[in-house]
Amino acid sequence: MDIIKVSARSRSTAVAGAIAGVIRDSHYAEAQAIGASAVNQALKAVAIARGYLQEDGITIACVPLFTEVDIEGLERTAVKLAIWQVDRALLPPRLLQALAEALSHHPDDGE
Repeated sequence: MDIIKVSARSRSTAVAGAIAGVIRDSHYAEAQAIGASAVNQALKAVAIARGYLQEDGITIACVPLFTEVDIEGLERTAVKLAIWQVDRALLPPRLLQALAEALSHHPDDGE
């Protein structure tokens, strides 16, 4: 599986499209970012991808993890976002209500 690499200069909507495409194909995606600005772009992309996938009736969950990566011989700490499709029937009612409220108050995409 390919890791979606996100930089500070990545367009969050483009990353969101990549995440949504991978989720549609394999139900699981990973995004990786190094640095605060890159992590910000990655998290915005997950939120935007959630909106894209919601249109198809797909709900996703995301867990952030730390991982060590080698960049030009130097070990760096990256944030990896594990993203997967979840069955809405298994979600707690309070979470479903919070998601519904969030959708009614915020635009479904943006940067």
